[in-house]
Amino acid sequence: MTPPPIHQTSLLLTWATILAVAATAVAGDVLTAGAMRQLGDLGSLRAQSGLLGTVRAVVSTPLFLLGVAAMAVSFFTLLFTLSRVDVSLAAPASAALTFIGNAFAAKLFLHENVDRRRWFAAIFVCIGVALLAH
Repeated sequence: MTPPPIHQTSLLLTWATILAVAATAVAGDVLTAGAMRQLGDLGSLRAQSGLLGTVRAVVSTPLFLLGVAAMAVSFFTLLFTLSRVDVSLAAPASAALTFIGNAFAAKLFLHENVDRRRWFAAIFVCIGVALLAH
């Protein structure tokens, strides 16, 4: 039995799919975090309305549903990417770019205080991705 053919993927398609995985993962993370901030403390919510009421409140929050949808798109985009790109590049690159994207998105959309240490970590991640790509 012969192994299935390995797809030759262009450099543009490789990085486009990796960026799509990272972008949709960042969108999912930010939307979900925004939804959780809207809801407030889940412990208080559970004490007030019980477990079922807490679950109902979470799954009826539009930002949460958008976040879950973005995460689902990210997952299926990752599956497509892994069918075309070596996992040794796709997995670390998409994870690293997600880390960097989360830092920027947290600062921009969630108004989090992203300290100097996290920016340096993001820079080192960028260097790691650049080394990985060559």
